[in-house]
Amino acid sequence: MKIALMDSGIGLLAATAAVRRLRPDAHLVLSLDPDGMPWGPRTPEDLTQRAVAVAEAAAAHRPDALIIGCNTATVHALPTVRARLEPAIPVIGTVPAIKPAAAGGGPIAIWATPATTGSPYQRNLIKDFADGVEVTEVPCFGLAEAVEHADETAIEAAVAAAAALTPKDVTTVVLGCTHYELVAERIRTAVQRPGFPPLVLHGSAGAVAAQAFRRIGEQPAPGATADGTLTVILSGREGALPEPALAYEEGRLLQAIASAR
Repeated sequence: MKIALMDSGIGLLAATAAVRRLRPDAHLVLSLDPDGMPWGPRTPEDLTQRAVAVAEAAAAHRPDALIIGCNTATVHALPTVRARLEPAIPVIGTVPAIKPAAAGGGPIAIWATPATTGSPYQRNLIKDFADGVEVTEVPCFGLAEAVEHADETAIEAAVAAAAALTPKDVTTVVLGCTHYELVAERIRTAVQRPGFPPLVLHGSAGAVAAQAFRRIGEQPAPGATADGTLTVILSGREGALPEPALAYEEGRLLQAIASAR
């Protein structure tokens, strides 16, 4: 079994690690776009063109499924990528976990990139899945970029700034960008208020990984033999995990796979 994941940068690490933990026997193909990152500031048309190229680089390795490990790319490029690759290769997008967060009540804060915050896409998700729940959209200026470069000082500053915009009575935070899952515990520490119940965080990585296996008719088997391999593609060229990835537990998990080849 082979599962491919794509993103402009290391935001796909959380979903990749989730796939690895659910099926350590699955071969992994990561398709990144260091030549074109970041995708966020690009026009939808330009982003879609970059995403299609990255998806096709992954598809050349004949995976059983492809995960778009990026919220922004899912918004703009998912229909086009699906039109190119399906039904031969199921394509799974990444959507902020607003629905399960709202099911637990509120108040909820959605941490997302400034471009996503207030967007029709996110507002529609709130309307469809969190109607009647108190929701605050929190723009996280510079956080995805800081995580991408493993810039500790910038991460600390960006998390603190977003926490200051988060209402004190929030009980649940939706991590609306895949990069944020790599610093989830820092976010929890920054938002948790003394005397309040433990903060609930909702990311997408686990659900996306599980959906990929459902689409190809496979079941999780965390006890399977850990003989899955890792292939990394950088703007169409085979390479290695970017150095900043190793600053995170998820990246170190995947590096151990690569080192064992």
